[in-house]
Amino acid sequence: MPQPIKIELLAPARDGAVAVEAIRHGADAVYIGAESFGARAAAGNSTDDIARVVEYAHRFDARVYVTVNTIVYDSELKAVERLVRRLYTAGVDAVIVQDMALLRMDIPPIALHASTQCDTRNPARARFLQDVGFSQIVLPRELSLREIEAVKRAVDVPLEAFVHGALCVSYSGDCHASAVLRGRSANRGECAQICRLPYDLYDGADKCVERGRHLLSLRDLNLSDRLEAMLDAGVSSLKIEGRLKDVGYVKNIVAHYRRALDDIFARSGGRYCALSSGEVRLGFDPSPSKSFNRGFTRYFLDGPRQGGMASIYTPKSQGERVGVVSSVRGGVIEARLDVELANGDGLACFTPGKSLQGFRLNRVDGSRLYPAGSVALSPGSVLYRNSDKAFDDILARPSATRTIGVSMRLGVVGSDRLALEVTDVRGNEVTVVRDVGVIAPARSGQNEARRRVLSKLGGTDYEFSELVDDAGDRFIAAGVLAALRREAVGLLDAAQAVRYRRELRRPECRGAVFPDGLELSYHENVSNALARRFYEEHGASLVCPAIEVEPPRRVSGLTVMTTRYCLRRELGACLREGGAARLAGPLRLESGDIVLGLEFDCRNCRMHVNVLDGKKKK
Repeated sequence: MPQPIKIELLAPARDGAVAVEAIRHGADAVYIGAESFGARAAAGNSTDDIARVVEYAHRFDARVYVTVNTIVYDSELKAVERLVRRLYTAGVDAVIVQDMALLRMDIPPIALHASTQCDTRNPARARFLQDVGFSQIVLPRELSLREIEAVKRAVDVPLEAFVHGALCVSYSGDCHASAVLRGRSANRGECAQICRLPYDLYDGADKCVERGRHLLSLRDLNLSDRLEAMLDAGVSSLKIEGRLKDVGYVKNIVAHYRRALDDIFARSGGRYCALSSGEVRLGFDPSPSKSFNRGFTRYFLDGPRQGGMASIYTPKSQGERVGVVSSVRGGVIEARLDVELANGDGLACFTPGKSLQGFRLNRVDGSRLYPAGSVALSPGSVLYRNSDKAFDDILARPSATRTIGVSMRLGVVGSDRLALEVTDVRGNEVTVVRDVGVIAPARSGQNEARRRVLSKLGGTDYEFSELVDDAGDRFIAAGVLAALRREAVGLLDAAQAVRYRRELRRPECRGAVFPDGLELSYHENVSNALARRFYEEHGASLVCPAIEVEPPRRVSGLTVMTTRYCLRRELGACLREGGAARLAGPLRLESGDIVLGLEFDCRNCRMHVNVLDGKKKK
């Protein structure tokens, strides 16, 4: 029978405490930012903190990946080298990178993962990244199952794909809107989130057809019900987005996906199994709708679809639908509720103008709701709960345990020595032999008493599962058994530390040729001499610098986003389906001083967002 495919549930962590909770709630791996050069500038961590996460994770065979995925300037190359050396010494399993300079740096043989910012959207690019030394490839969020299968046929390394969380409207790594329009580069971890702004949409006749809508703001990804299909397509690392999310969010979402994956493994007939070890027990029922979300979408996993991808009325958390307003009298809301609400819950609803207003409940009396302060509601308004106080209170406390199962065998060696063999589910096996002098016979059965002493593993990562007691009817003092148990547990910890092996960097095939042409534009984000040298050594003849290094002389007409999301399709005006008659072009978006033109590449089903000159229309 073939070996099962090991599947990795990969969780985000903004700091060490969140990383530990992610593992405790079922993550097989976590990704966390280093002190610098991570694509979330607000989520940096010291190497010492990361080392503590590594020590905890490796107890459960879980992995720790560190994001070093910004572009790097020439003046920073040595600092990045020093950082990667420290991360390697700390035991980190891999670094997730965007800048090809790392392939030309003097760094230890740490495994490299190709960030989605490397623009991994086609099989040829994925194969190139594998051939130059990357051990895992993070796929774009935009790919369909069929496209994932095509990438898998082209590579041998594991594929990593997002399954949950916020969506960038642009292909990752190919969004320059923040850098060009606000001087804050997304490729440097400083995204200004231009896509979350409210925009006015103008048609070709300068008519405003949508006003103050978040037309580039996408819903959140949720592929809970498509995990098995993703595994069958070749994905082996399932990634949750959210390195800026709080610990309650991470606990809930990780626990939800852990349960879903364990159900898949149980019915897979041994085809799939978890990458890490240990049994997770939850103290709550996870529910993604109870954590921050803008409404959910499967995005393009099942191919293009009409609408339902964007959260055009608000970029804020909408939450779960809980009921409908029946009436409002004297500040008291009467509602038809689908669930039971509680004092302190946070609710939200859309006004007639489609803006989201939120309020907190002071008191709940059945279907009567008493909000804190005045709210503008009308009969028929749909109520959403974006803060479930009881649920949040549970997540604020210890809410899961994770343990390693151990089996024991106790025996007597000769007339004066005891031997305790301990085996754990990770594959470690240790034996403790202790000279205890002459072992006298017991007056009564000892098996249950010995079992009680040896099973006391509280305060450790271990959980007792069974004891084979070959000591017979001999009396062994409880203190002697406890000492044997403690020594065996210490040896298990040491054995795990010695046995754990991390993967090392793959060799680089110097003959690999960059597949997307010999002339590299600013879209490749080349920001230093080492990256330029890498591309030239792999066939490029002309390498243009990144926008961050050499800002464009003329901004008007510059493409700052390339998206698979199509605003026309979202609004029911796809050009392939007669949408030009319903919404005449050219289209543009305006928000404050920002004017963006929309260009539709129907052949490739993509939208280009270009900066335009011009003032806001009245």
